[in-house]
Order: sequence, then C-alpha cells, then structure tokens
Amino acid sequence: MSWAGPEDIYLSTSLASYLDRKLLVLLRDGRKLLGTLRSFDQFANAVLEGACERVIVGDLYCDIPLGLYIIRGENVVLIGELVCVCLVLVVTFVSILLSLGNFINQT
Repeated sequence: MSWAGPEDIYLSTSLASYLDRKLLVLLRDGRKLLGTLRSFDQFANAVLEGACERVIVGDLYCDIPLGLYIIRGENVVLIGELVCVCLVLVVTFVSILLSLGNFINQT
C-alpha cells in the first residue's frame, strides 16, 4: 500500500485558500449549506462554523441555522466562495438618499 502523494489531494489543497471565508457547499443530495470554513482534511471533510441550510423554492429562500457543522467529503459536489454584494447595495442606497436630499433642497 502506498501513501497518498500531493497529486492525490488536489481538492483539499485548494481548500486552504478558502479557510476563514464564507462558502456555499452543494451536497450530493441537493442540499445547499452556507458557512465559514474553519477546518478540512485530505479527504475534503470540512467543518463549517455558523452553518445554515438554504432552502430555495421558486424566487424565495429560507436559511435554517445549523451551527457548527461537519461535512463528510464524499458528499461534497461543489464548494465555492460567497462574495458579499451587500456593500454595493448600501453604497447605492446611501447615494440615492444623498441625491434625494439634494433634490429636495433644490425645490
């Protein structure tokens, strides 16, 4: 029996760049989990902190809080980083309010 070399652990090696980041994990059974990646191993087993399961129905979704969650690597289909677009919305909202304030002052 031979030991696993670096060529055998591509997935877990790439997970190192996702540590302490908010992730979306798609599982084989179709569930979608969100949480912060805190740990992983060579089999892509992962620990998510502040995890929640996102249930999507049509255009609506609901998050079910799960807390600290351990995911078995063989159930993972896809792992991706979530990028927050909230900051863009806040900046846009503030600029709209400022524009509205300027408009009111001019009239």
